[in-house]
Amino acid sequence: MKISKKILIAVISLIFAGAVFADTTYKVEKGDTLYSISRKFQITVAELRAANNLTEKDVLKAGQKLTIPQDDIATAAALNSKTDKVPQAKEEVKTETYVVQKGDTLYSLARKNNMKVDELLALNGLDSNAVIKVGQKLKIKAAASPVSTTTTITATEPKKDTTTAKTETTQTVTPSEVPDTRTYDEKHTVAANVTWPVKATKVTYRTGKISGVTLTCKENEDVKSVREGTVMYVGLYRGYGQVVFIQSKTGLIYAYTGLGDVKVNKFDYVLSNDIIGTAGIDSISKTPQITFMVFQGSTPIDPAKAPRG
Repeated sequence: MKISKKILIAVISLIFAGAVFADTTYKVEKGDTLYSISRKFQITVAELRAANNLTEKDVLKAGQKLTIPQDDIATAAALNSKTDKVPQAKEEVKTETYVVQKGDTLYSLARKNNMKVDELLALNGLDSNAVIKVGQKLKIKAAASPVSTTTTITATEPKKDTTTAKTETTQTVTPSEVPDTRTYDEKHTVAANVTWPVKATKVTYRTGKISGVTLTCKENEDVKSVREGTVMYVGLYRGYGQVVFIQSKTGLIYAYTGLGDVKVNKFDYVLSNDIIGTAGIDSISKTPQITFMVFQGSTPIDPAKAPRG
């Protein structure tokens, strides 16, 4: 039976997505650091620490196995924010007590119990740098249900079902042929006087995993901060290109993704209307655009309604 080209491309894309977005286990090699590993997998150091119950003082050893969490920009935003006090639970929820077992991390417990990491932190009055210990009692949401298991890979022994192998497979498909699996809400409109990071020619709301707006603009157009704050993260983030997180004084995280060039550094303090980078070219649509998101903790809020200035 002959398989059509479109079906083949769709299947390859789904296989690639499964490899990229599933948790994996990485075997530490000589010379590796948390930073170098985070760059290799395009996630943040804070996520890597949370997924492996590591502190800033922990030193990696060759042969050590680390969980590489699936990309989640909302979790990344929450873990890369700073607060002067521990987070508090927003509302009363039914809980039960869980005793920490060997191998547990805040990340794995949150996943197993259908919670976000910052929800687990808030429920237990912990900050984002917290490390849990065997025997420690934690509150978790009642009636928890488990989630998907993980896949193990190594950097030195690629197999047919590894991320490396599947990435090589997708290289036979040109970017213009890769289907756009992102979902949009074309009916969602915003007021004409809303200030955006670019002079957007088109504003499209994203739905699903990403909750934000895609802003179509001119190539290499300056991207400006819509609110003053501290740069908490700068770098590549898996599936989002160049990313900048800026935290306002009120704690909101403003995420600017898909940048072509970045002009700020971590811990810089930027003012409203400061240039933080330039707009990049979307790899699928081939148009200049950025995606703009705003988070309170790991909860997305409408970018059009987020405070400016």
